Amino acid sequence: MPEKSSALTARILELLASGQAATRTELAELLGAAPSTVSFAVGKLVDYGLVAEEGTRNSTGGRPRKVLRLGGSDGYAVAAELGGKHAHVGVVHPGGGLTDVSTVPFATAAGPEAALPALVETLEGLADRHGRALLRGVGLCLPGPVDVEPGLVTLPARMPGWNRFPVRDWLQERFGVPVAIENDANCMAVGEHSVRPAEHRQAIMVKAGSGIGAGVIADGRLYRGGSGAAGEITHVRVEAGHDIPCSCGNTGCLETVASGAALVRTLRERGLDVASTEDVVRLASDADPEATRAVRQAGRYLGQVLAANINFFNPDAVYLGGILSTLEPFVAAVRSQLYEGCHPLVTEHLVIERALLGADAGLAGAGQFALQRALAEAMQTVTGSSGMRSPT
Repeated sequence: MPEKSSALTARILELLASGQAATRTELAELLGAAPSTVSFAVGKLVDYGLVAEEGTRNSTGGRPRKVLRLGGSDGYAVAAELGGKHAHVGVVHPGGGLTDVSTVPFATAAGPEAALPALVETLEGLADRHGRALLRGVGLCLPGPVDVEPGLVTLPARMPGWNRFPVRDWLQERFGVPVAIENDANCMAVGEHSVRPAEHRQAIMVKAGSGIGAGVIADGRLYRGGSGAAGEITHVRVEAGHDIPCSCGNTGCLETVASGAALVRTLRERGLDVASTEDVVRLASDADPEATRAVRQAGRYLGQVLAANINFFNPDAVYLGGILSTLEPFVAAVRSQLYEGCHPLVTEHLVIERALLGADAGLAGAGQFALQRALAEAMQTVTGSSGMRSPT
């Protein structure tokens, strides 16, 4: 299959898997391609059994359009988003549907070989409930840098024992289906992008929780950069934290002054009884003056770093996720700093909002990565060509 044709089929499958498109016309509009070219590619995918047509959708001023879905779309993926002490788990369906969402204990600090077996048991329970034969893939959203080619976590700040552990291979051996792993900010970016207006083709998704991270959507797709580290704003230096050591070996990184972990440290130094980011959020939600002041300052620091990136990138939207985004003083401080620090032309139409998917954004993205990986392997089987870039 020619490279250009493979890239087009890859995007068609991604858009159908995420639910951003369901007709040939929608695909042509999102891809900026000729309707005849899209129709031909869709026809080939229908022939391969990777895409199916069912029913019609009424259109305004034209004939009804055939609705497209992934072939065998009764299938699904199970997904998990890992936190420090808990994992967010659920079932992700083709088209972006999310069901069976729950939170279970997960001892990240115990290391992968101790923590993962219980998670596997939970995900297998979801698969048994929905029919193991229909399980297409497993997605894992991780709170640390991910090397996507080998499927490893690399030098994570808050995941002792996980560095270079073969997470993807370990899970594939147990499930026997394609497994996709990705960092939390990228998963959130992909999940949130799938429910946003099609015209928001350039976006930055920020996760503000115990740590800080960002995922970048460029021209409607996740942008990873040359080595997969795009969006790594965590270690941008901030003058206010010039003497605070960071896990990367430098001092003054954004994470040392704006993350949930930084807020815990700051408030403990001021005599408050806090042990977690959740404690900080609870105090700020109860209008504790010290917590509110610290949260607002953290939002300003994040806004300062984001402003430089937004002036450079000029996105359509900035989405805020993670537990700190539930606090209005934090969100207001970020927004205020962006309007103050960005050129008026950049902010004139800029959307700055909390993630619509909230806490489920990362889970939705992880499941979509898993479904895309399953599609890539299915296309390789039926055509002899990958036809799309595997997410991991």
